[in-house]
Amino acid sequence: MITTLYKVTFCILLSALSCITQATVIPPAPGGDRPQAIEIVYAATAHPDIKKIKDFCRSHGIPLSWVYQWQNRAVIFGHMSNVRDNQQRLQQLFPKATVKLYENPFYIFSKQDNCHDKITPAKEWDHIILTANLVSDTTKQREYLQYHATQFKQWPEVSKGFCNAGFEQLLIFKNGRQLMLVISIPQGADFQKMNSKTTENNPRVNDWNKMMAQYQEGVSGTRPGETWVFFEQAK
Repeated sequence: MITTLYKVTFCILLSALSCITQATVIPPAPGGDRPQAIEIVYAATAHPDIKKIKDFCRSHGIPLSWVYQWQNRAVIFGHMSNVRDNQQRLQQLFPKATVKLYENPFYIFSKQDNCHDKITPAKEWDHIILTANLVSDTTKQREYLQYHATQFKQWPEVSKGFCNAGFEQLLIFKNGRQLMLVISIPQGADFQKMNSKTTENNPRVNDWNKMMAQYQEGVSGTRPGETWVFFEQAK
C-alpha cells in the first residue's frame, strides 16, 4: 500500500521506499553497451503469466531478478544478447499480448560521465523502473524530447541534482508515446533519502519538474491524476 508520496526529477510522484522492489545488477563497464527492456502488455483485465515468463528466462540464460510487473504489464530489463530475437520469441509465446522493445535510451545520465567528482561506480546496483506516457500532442512530444536533448547544457541543475543524490545512472527509453525510466542506485541504498537530495539547495529542479508535468500522463490502468507508476520485481 502506498503510504507516502514525494517527487523525483522528471516530475514523478513516487511511493514510499517500502513499496519499491529493487533488483541487484552488476553495472556496465565504462563505454559498454546499455541494457534494454522488453515489455509484455496483456489485456487490461489480465495478469502476466510470471511463471511462463520466468521459464522463458531460464531457458535463455536471463536472470529471474530481471523480471518486473505492474498490473497487466511485465518487463524484462538487463543486458540481453539477441534482444530482438527474444522479443519475437516472447511475442510467439504470448500471441494475445503486445510485446514492446525499449532498446536505445534517448536520455542517459551517468555518474561517471556527468558528475565533476569522478567517483568509482558501485560494484552492484539496484534498479528502479517506472513508466508513463507522453501526451498525444505531437508538438509537445517534440518539445519534450528537445528539452532532454539540451538538458545538460540548458538545465545543468537537473544533472547536478542527480549527482548530489548519488544516482549511478538514469536512462529514459521511448516506444511510441510510452516512456520507460530506469534509475540505478548503489545496492542497498535508501532511494527515498537519495532522491530528496535532487532538490536540496537546488530550486531550479522544481522548475524543471513543473515544466515536465505538462508533457506526461499515465498509461492505461492508472488512477486519475497518476502519472508515473512503479514496476515491482516479480515474485
